[in-house]
Amino acid sequence: MRAVPIICSLMVYLLAAITEGQERVAFTDVQLAGADYAFQGEYQGVVRFAGKMKSKAGLQVIALGEGKFRASLLAGGLAGGGWDGETQFELSGVRSGEQLTLSGDLFTVSIEDRFARVTATHSRGKSSGRLKRVVRQSVTMGMPAPKEAVVLFAGEPTDQLIDARITEEGLLMEGVLTRPVVTDFRLHLEFRTPFMPNSLGQNRGNSGVYIQQRYEVQVLDSFGLAGVHNECGGIYRQRPPRVNMALPPLVWQTYDIYFRAARFSDVGKKTENARITIYHNGVAIHSNYELKSKTGAGKPEGPQAMPILLQNHRDPVRFRNFWLYHLPTQ
Repeated sequence: MRAVPIICSLMVYLLAAITEGQERVAFTDVQLAGADYAFQGEYQGVVRFAGKMKSKAGLQVIALGEGKFRASLLAGGLAGGGWDGETQFELSGVRSGEQLTLSGDLFTVSIEDRFARVTATHSRGKSSGRLKRVVRQSVTMGMPAPKEAVVLFAGEPTDQLIDARITEEGLLMEGVLTRPVVTDFRLHLEFRTPFMPNSLGQNRGNSGVYIQQRYEVQVLDSFGLAGVHNECGGIYRQRPPRVNMALPPLVWQTYDIYFRAARFSDVGKKTENARITIYHNGVAIHSNYELKSKTGAGKPEGPQAMPILLQNHRDPVRFRNFWLYHLPTQ
């Protein structure tokens, strides 16, 4: 089926749902994302947390709309990049022009011109560290498809997808089904969540990779969140990711998924659960996890091979470099 090009010159979407009396807004272009987006993101450097020695640190800053922000100061580095998974300090604040000040119980962070200056409020305002804005990229970004792989989408319309819609910029939109059905496979997918500062939780860049239309790997703007089962990288309602590797909205991310389908007897009784391994932005977040059942609104389990669905949850999530490598069934 021929893909239908979708033209959106402003790249700003006004969504019908209302959140706290505000119109939901979804930006899909960094250049149009507004002043708050310039502060949102990741920072890394060194901070004196205790004593005289400085240690590596990370900072994740999340925009909440209308100049409001919250952030987490992480000891050891960013998630998946040195953070110990436990030591963090919560901050909040409001942007004033070209500067953002975030405060917490122990630390105050001032951000200006892509640098974050950290001071410890328990140290009489003495400078305690400096961090620089960074944009991380997955180590599997741009991974080429193996020779034997099925290229589902590589920037042009494809007969390998059903109801594919392509943006003016050549990106795949949500709400598409693969024509190939899958049993055991390896998959690579690159995705980008929109910037939706007026929205929260499941209303913020929601989509999902529905394997066999049965098992959902959540796609969501979960940047800086706790990392639970219904956030990015989570296996919906079954298992949270080992670490929340979600990057900020409008930053391209990767999923590399290895899947072994459930096994059934000749009479249709399940004899083995499906298993899945997922790398999010190159970091293993699930390793050979045994799927106990279908997830959420997924179709019932069964012996039939089924396609993969990129869920349409009415948010403008974008996809590219989507390929599938069928593995031998043993």
